[in-house]
Amino acid sequence: PVLTALQGEGSTTASLCKSWSRVLVIIDDFRSFTEDILRVSATPSEKEGLLRSLEGLKTFSYLEELILDNNLLGNDLLLPRLPHLHTLTLNKNQITELESLLDHLAEVVPSLQYLSLLGNVACPNELVCKEKDEDDYQRYRYFVLHKLTNLKFLDTRKVTRREREEALVRGAFMKVVKPKDAKVGE
Repeated sequence: PVLTALQGEGSTTASLCKSWSRVLVIIDDFRSFTEDILRVSATPSEKEGLLRSLEGLKTFSYLEELILDNNLLGNDLLLPRLPHLHTLTLNKNQITELESLLDHLAEVVPSLQYLSLLGNVACPNELVCKEKDEDDYQRYRYFVLHKLTNLKFLDTRKVTRREREEALVRGAFMKVVKPKDAKVGE
């Protein structure tokens, strides 16, 4: 299987490959090589080193781990089918819509066991948003586990048996609903 990591500005990987022209790819037989991965799997944004698109990742169908922290990836994020992907981190991006992301991930990454969305609006973490509390975060976890039933680890915590059971019973009702902008009295 192929293992590669793509991270944005401010990360260890980004400091090693600066302008995203080269990323190290490691293959099972321990041979390693570098290539211009931008043409294959990523489109850089105007801000050097930050990704907006993952077009072309389908050529890495045996990818197992993908780290996309600190980028500009948003609700239009589309991954190709990656049947072997078990680890995905999308920390500190611009993801605000949770349900559509989870539906997409359930369809294209069936082997996903580890997911982290910290630092996105879609992940109501009290460390990022002072208006959110532990109850908001726990409801988010139940909803994610309801949608992605194979997860073993979500964000910074292992999925417990109790959480999995609660997600089966109540997870569908934990969906975050945004109120419509309406004037009072109409």
